Amino acid sequence: MDILVCVKQVPDTAEIKIDRETNRLIRDGVPSILNPFDANALEAAVQLKEANGGTVTALTMGPEQAKNMLKECISLGADKAVLVSDRVFGGSDTLATSYILASAIRKLGKFDLILCGKQAIDGDTGQVGPEIAEHLGLAQLTFVAKIDIKGDTITVDRELEEGYEIVEAKLPAVVTVVKSINTPRYPSIKSKMAANRAKIDVITAADLPEINPEKIGLNGSPTRVKKTFTPPKRESGIRICEETGSAAALKLVEKLVAAKLV
Repeated sequence: MDILVCVKQVPDTAEIKIDRETNRLIRDGVPSILNPFDANALEAAVQLKEANGGTVTALTMGPEQAKNMLKECISLGADKAVLVSDRVFGGSDTLATSYILASAIRKLGKFDLILCGKQAIDGDTGQVGPEIAEHLGLAQLTFVAKIDIKGDTITVDRELEEGYEIVEAKLPAVVTVVKSINTPRYPSIKSKMAANRAKIDVITAADLPEINPEKIGLNGSPTRVKKTFTPPKRESGIRICEETGSAAALKLVEKLVAAKLV
């Protein structure tokens, strides 16, 4: 079974700060990490490879520095990694990004399964995986918490608010996974050393001659960010401390009346 995993290098949201004057992200000094949901997708791919044999390829679009993240993917069990990188791809929104990735996937060959995280923590759109499926004309199964493959049939448990939905499809297919599907493994010292020596293949726009220039980059991106802002900081609440519950309730009513809320 040949599996491709789409991954993304994202800023560590725990370290992000906002410039109060410009309302833009302050990226200087903010470390980049493997998107956590993509780590779950990679772990799912490696587990399927261990159970069924085959290969796992990690694919990302980004700048040269994304090679470090791809080497991390190799240390976690991917057999090879490919970087899609070109200045003309800069500014691509999810639609343009998925179009470019789908073109790169076609160049790489046929895969039995394409896995993605349900969303990236920097954009939170959850659109790229389904859009790749649409570009490639493949079945898509989203928010997947469990995968079972028998022959050319894939059966998944889709995580819903009220429970799980069991869905079946024919391979090849595109699957986006949720956090609960697994716990990603840690790389070993040996796998890290091997990954550091790994060669990362690079695909540029010149390698994808069929791409329409009008569908990539800023010009090919129908999405426009008109404004960004930070929400106002909420004031801390008050704590009512009385000897009895009745007294506390009375005090609460008094404050609500004073605030003209009741």
